[in-house]
Amino acid sequence: MKRTTTSSWLKVMAGTAALGLALTACGSESDTTASDAETSASASESASESASTESYTNDECANSVSVDDTFIAGGILPLTGSLAFLGPPEIAGVGLAVSDINAAGGVAGLPACHDIQDSGDSSDFSVSTASARSFVRNGASVVVGAASSSVSLNFVDTLTDAKITQVSPANTAVSLSGYSDFYFRTAPPDGIQGNALGTLIASDGFQRVAFIVFSDAYGTGLRDVVEETVVSAGGECTYGCKGDGDEFPPNQTSFSSEVSAAIASNPDAIVVLAFDETKAIVPELVSQGWDMSATYFTDGNTADYSEDFPAGTLEGAQGTIPGADASQDFKDRLSGWNEAASGKSLSDFSYAAESYDATILAALAAYKGGDASSTTVQANFAAVSGATDGTECTSYADCIALLDEGDEIHYTGPSGIGSIDDENDPSSAYVGIYAFDGDNVPSLTTTVQGAKAE
Repeated sequence: MKRTTTSSWLKVMAGTAALGLALTACGSESDTTASDAETSASASESASESASTESYTNDECANSVSVDDTFIAGGILPLTGSLAFLGPPEIAGVGLAVSDINAAGGVAGLPACHDIQDSGDSSDFSVSTASARSFVRNGASVVVGAASSSVSLNFVDTLTDAKITQVSPANTAVSLSGYSDFYFRTAPPDGIQGNALGTLIASDGFQRVAFIVFSDAYGTGLRDVVEETVVSAGGECTYGCKGDGDEFPPNQTSFSSEVSAAIASNPDAIVVLAFDETKAIVPELVSQGWDMSATYFTDGNTADYSEDFPAGTLEGAQGTIPGADASQDFKDRLSGWNEAASGKSLSDFSYAAESYDATILAALAAYKGGDASSTTVQANFAAVSGATDGTECTSYADCIALLDEGDEIHYTGPSGIGSIDDENDPSSAYVGIYAFDGDNVPSLTTTVQGAKAE
C-alpha cells in the first residue's frame, strides 16, 4: 500500500544563526549553577525514592485472553538483532503504561495486559513476519512497534489487512506518513530530525559532508533530508550522496572501503547512519586517522559505547534523538518497573516515553469507544491525542475521569508530541541534541522543537 499524501516539514531553524540562538535559549548542561545542581540532585533523589516505593505490576497476557475481555497491548519490538539495545526501554514503556492503566481500573471495565514479541531487524524479516501473523491469529487491541522503519514496512500491510492498529514509538521514515488508516506513530518523520542535524552541522561550520549510510528506508530517507539541509545552507555532499549508490547492505561487517572512500572525498564532517554496524565503522574511522569530533550520529546509533571503545574515542562527536527529554521522575518509574519485571534497572531510555504514550493513547481510544477492539482504537486514536481540541490531561487516570464526564480530551504525555494529524503523525515533536563525553556516553546538550506544516 502506498501512502496517500505527503506533507513537508517546517525547518527547525531558518539557517545556522537561528539554530545558534535556539541552543542558547534552550541552554546546556554547562549553564547549570552549583545551587541548581544541588537542587536538581535533591529532586532526583526524592523522585528515585518515590519510584522505589511505588507498586508495579508486570501484566503479561495469558494465552486465553481476547479483545472481548481484555485490552491487549501487543508489541513487536527488538528483542534480538542490531536494534536490541532499544528493546528494554521500549518494553518498559509499554509495561509501565499497562501497569498504570490497571492501577486506574483498566479499560472500560476490562483489565489490560501486554504481549511483547520479537521484531528482529531488517537482516531477517522472517522474525517480524512471524510476530505479526501471531497477532493476526490471536488478536490485539494495539500493536506497539516496530523500532525499525524497514521492519514496520515488512509487516504493516499484514496488520492493516487484519484491521489491527499499529503504533510505532520509533519509526521515522517519511514514506510511512499517511501509509495506512491503521498505522500511527508517536515519533516524528525524519524530516524534523534530519533538518535539525543538517542545521547543526552547518552551524558547527562544516560545509563538505560525507555519509556512511545503511541501505534501508531509515538510512536513505534520513540521509536525503540531512543532505538537502546542508546544501540549502551553502554546503555540499562529497560521498554517500543521494543517487550515488554508495549505501552498504544489511549484514555487512567490514567497512574499510566505505571509510576510505568517505575520507578520500575530503569532507569536513562525516555522518554515520547505521545501527549496530557503528561498532565496526567507528574503529575503522579511527584507524584511518579521522577526527571523531567531526562525526555525527542519529537515533539509530547515538548510544552508550563506554563498553565498546577506548575512553575518549567519541569525545566531541554529536548525535540526535527525536523526543523530549523525559522527566527524571518518569525515568525513575520506568527503571522501577523494569527492576520489578526483570530485576534490572534501565541505563537507556530511548523511545521509552514514545512507547508509553503509544500504549496510553491506545487505551484511552478504547475507553472512549467503549471496548477493546482494535477498530475502536483506530477510530478514536487521533481524537484522544487532542485532534478534537479537548481538555488537556497528563495521566491515564485524569483523562478517563474527563471522558466519564463526556469531555473531549487532549492527552499530553512524557514524549511531548503534539496531537496526531491527518497523516497519523505527531503534529509537532522535539529533537534532542547529544554530545559524547570522554567515556563515549552521549549527554543531552539541548532540545529543539519542530512542527509539521499546515
